[in-house]
Amino acid sequence: MRKFSQTYAQRSGTYFCVDLGVTAVVIEGLAKHKDELGAPLCPCRHYEDKEAEVAAAYWNCPCVPMRERHECHCMLFLTTDNDFAGDQQEISMDEIRATTNTYVAAS
Repeated sequence: MRKFSQTYAQRSGTYFCVDLGVTAVVIEGLAKHKDELGAPLCPCRHYEDKEAEVAAAYWNCPCVPMRERHECHCMLFLTTDNDFAGDQQEISMDEIRATTNTYVAAS
């Protein structure tokens, strides 16, 4: 999911959140959903039935709002006019692990 996110950011002209911790957590959530559900379902929403949502494909990343209007609820893919947009389109596995391990340890 890290490579997908980097490639999509570059292809869509979007940038990761200035707080790469947000980016790391979202990428981890997408990866977990891909492993568990077979598709990278948006991790920033609540679903009554995740399997049904995957089948509908509306919230599979990149979701329809992102593809159609460049609106990313997760703050993973941000346009330059967004106050939270950083200047990076890459994130290392070390950055993801450091952030997500911190959140796991805190819970």
